[in-house]
Amino acid sequence: MNNPRANLNLLAVSANAKETAINTAQTLDTSLLCGVDDYINLEPRRENNASEMNGREEPDTIYDLGSLAGGTLNFGKLQPQHAAFLLAFGLGSVATAAAGAGYRHTITPIAGDLDEARSNPSFTAAQRLGNAIAKRRFCSGFVDTVSITFSEDDWVKGSGTIKYTGKFDSTIVEETVSALNNATSLVLAANAVHGATAEERLANVHVVRAAAAGGQYEFPVVSAVSAATPAVITIAALGGDGLSNIDYKILYVPTEPAWATFPARVTETPLRVSQACLYVGGAWDGSAFVGGKALGPTLKSFEYSLQNNLQVGFTMCAGGTYGGKGLRGNRNQTIKLTRELRDFLLQNYITQNETFGLHVLCEGAEFDTGHKYTLEMIFPLMGILNSPISSNNGRVAEAGDLQVLEDATYGSVIARVKNMVSAYAA
Repeated sequence: MNNPRANLNLLAVSANAKETAINTAQTLDTSLLCGVDDYINLEPRRENNASEMNGREEPDTIYDLGSLAGGTLNFGKLQPQHAAFLLAFGLGSVATAAAGAGYRHTITPIAGDLDEARSNPSFTAAQRLGNAIAKRRFCSGFVDTVSITFSEDDWVKGSGTIKYTGKFDSTIVEETVSALNNATSLVLAANAVHGATAEERLANVHVVRAAAAGGQYEFPVVSAVSAATPAVITIAALGGDGLSNIDYKILYVPTEPAWATFPARVTETPLRVSQACLYVGGAWDGSAFVGGKALGPTLKSFEYSLQNNLQVGFTMCAGGTYGGKGLRGNRNQTIKLTRELRDFLLQNYITQNETFGLHVLCEGAEFDTGHKYTLEMIFPLMGILNSPISSNNGRVAEAGDLQVLEDATYGSVIARVKNMVSAYAA
């Protein structure tokens, strides 16, 4: 029997390699340990004929305009690989170099568009629902937003919203078989039913419905599915007279394609906020962040946000049932922080409208001598939009709404991730 428990879901992506072109599936290489509420859902585009002269007061037709798709990725215990994946596809440009036995990925905003259909690189994703009730593969996922949060005495957390063109494949098909109205077995045209055991094959025939008078359907009980190719499906007879053929619509899982075998997860230890340090007021010299004041015990929370304002649209030459472009609007990056008011540094920055550099470094376990799993973010040029003072648990505190600015030499952000993965969005 199919098991619908959400923690049995799986989600895999082509993290290491970007798609070669929009709507061109890439090989899935990594399964992600994301939240149980993270689903990829189709977003159908439908339109009725209410504006047409149909001879009726109300619409009587729905037009199918295809679908887009969307979803979220939430990492409640962020690992460096999760940050690297979100930032690589969210910012768009990655350079990788050796770091001991592992690699250091330097991720920066892409300049302009990747190609005429894509501003940022796209990836392929697939999701298994429950214990394999269904599997669907979605082409051309684009990271629209990214959030990375550091809150005291907690795990580093990350999340992203993903927009897809809506092109997808499914392991489930519906086939129509014509047979007598008192048939006890149905033979598929060519396919076997997926499953190594009789129980698995039976679970993989989701429903059989037989056409009845007046456009209605009857649902015969399925009792067995053979291992043959094509498969023979045993059903309970409907009690007809055996004198006429009717259509039986069979919804089932045929032998699964190669993409439906999900890859392994990468194993890394999650990052704790206690492993991180934030430096404000220093400067990036092109290779290292120099100076700056460390905000340690006074810092309550720090949140980085990226908005790509990405729009997926339907285009000519795209097939008609899914989008053909994913183009970024104006990229915007912000930071919010909260800390105890021990000094007037941020208040003076906003009073003077002064710009400054900011650096956050989070290091986990060592994977090779002198090399740790690392998430590092450097912002060469920052400004403060607002910094209200308030009380927090009986102490004077201040918040900071910071705007990431684009430095003429070093750009807006340099994210560096060190781990054992050889490439992202390559």
